[in-house]
Amino acid sequence: MTRQNVNDLLAFLAVARERSFTKAAARFGISQSALSHTIRQLEARLGVRLLMRTTRSVAPTEAGERLLERIGPHFDQIEVEVDALNELREKPAGTIRINAPDYAISSVLWPKLKKFLPKYPDIKVELLLDNGLTDIVAERYDAGVRMGEQLAKDMISARIGPDFRFAVVGTKSYFADHPVPKKPQDLTQHDCINYRFPTSGGLYVWEFEEKGREIKVRVDGQLVFNNIFHVLDAALAGRGLGYVPEEIALPHIAKGRLQRVLEGWSPYWNGYHLYYPSRRQSSPAFITLVEALRHHD
Repeated sequence: MTRQNVNDLLAFLAVARERSFTKAAARFGISQSALSHTIRQLEARLGVRLLMRTTRSVAPTEAGERLLERIGPHFDQIEVEVDALNELREKPAGTIRINAPDYAISSVLWPKLKKFLPKYPDIKVELLLDNGLTDIVAERYDAGVRMGEQLAKDMISARIGPDFRFAVVGTKSYFADHPVPKKPQDLTQHDCINYRFPTSGGLYVWEFEEKGREIKVRVDGQLVFNNIFHVLDAALAGRGLGYVPEEIALPHIAKGRLQRVLEGWSPYWNGYHLYYPSRRQSSPAFITLVEALRHHD
């Protein structure tokens, strides 16, 4: 098999798995038109259509599915074996792809990576912002980050952050026109800034606790975001009450930009965990990174 054939097959695998020429082209660092030309050439050489293209989607044909199932695992195994060669190096090396929520990246991952990366110049880390519950195996990530209670049972995990809680906040100008809520149920009478989960599409139901009893409140308002920092920005602009991680709200509370309410009702949640399938255990670079990210009380 010529090198060109191998490269073309790798291009096909990327498009078939991503179901997108845009994402696959970004992974290879080439234009969509160049990638599309490569696939057309491959189909012409094989004499069969591999991908069905519409204006909105890309999907393998029956022949494409068969090729994906037959050759995909072989290329995956080659990648695993090449990664395993890093064990022979003096220093850990390799690229590690992690998806994580916005707040986890800013509060946990990035502060630790700033210290880690200079010590290991041969390790590359790719952080992909993902506030949903993406299947890291299907999307070919090496690891993901979630709160402890959201972890899948078939994954290995390592705690990387402390427990934390959220804070209900609003500006003084907002409270000048609205009464301060005394209990979580009062929030239904307020203009609240909602957060929508990217994966399920549902709105987050604000969670509180009183003497061990869970209280959930469905709030309403003019604004909905799927990024927690945008919720904070809207609260700072006086557009309603936001429910955001305590850590990012405290500096604004200290400077008087925000006022906190219902503090005694906000529970602590299980901190962030790095989770991954067992096949990544053999990578020295990955093991080194996990140890650097691990949380110590």
